[in-house]
Amino acid sequence: MAFALESPAFESNAHIPPMYTGDGDDRSPPLRWSNVPDDAKTLALIMEDPDARSGTFVHWVAFNIPATIDHLPEGAPHRGDYTDGTLQGRNGFDRIGYGGPKPPRGESHRYVFKLYALDDRLRLEPGASREDLKRAMHGHVLDSTELTAHYARS
Repeated sequence: MAFALESPAFESNAHIPPMYTGDGDDRSPPLRWSNVPDDAKTLALIMEDPDARSGTFVHWVAFNIPATIDHLPEGAPHRGDYTDGTLQGRNGFDRIGYGGPKPPRGESHRYVFKLYALDDRLRLEPGASREDLKRAMHGHVLDSTELTAHYARS
C-alpha cells in the first residue's frame, strides 16, 4: 500500500471547514497518515496555497515528526517544539506554527498539505522557513504524499 495522508475533518478535494481557517478558530486540522516507509526516521509537513496572488503562500511548516507516530492532532500549539520532538517553522504570516486559509473574498484557493518521509532527523531550529526545510530535506526524501483541500470566503 502507498504512503497516504488524510484528515478526519475533511475529504480530499473537499472544502476545509471554517473552524480551521483564518475566518474561524484558526487552529490546525487533524491529520493522519499510513504506510510510512519502514526506513523513515522522521516526517516533514508543508502546507501551501499555490493560488495566492503573490505566489505560493506557506501556511504551515513542521518537521522532525517522529516516524513512529501516525497523526498530528487538531490545534497544534503555536510554538516551535512539541514534547515528541516535532518542530515547527515560520509560515507566510511570519508566525511559528499553523496559519489558516483566508483568501480574498470571492476566490476559492487550493491548500496542499504535503508530507515527506525522511531517512534522518534534520538539523534545523524551530522557526525555520520552507526554503530552509526544503534545502535540509534534499537527498533525504524517501517518499511523499499529499492532501489537497479548498477554501473560499463568501
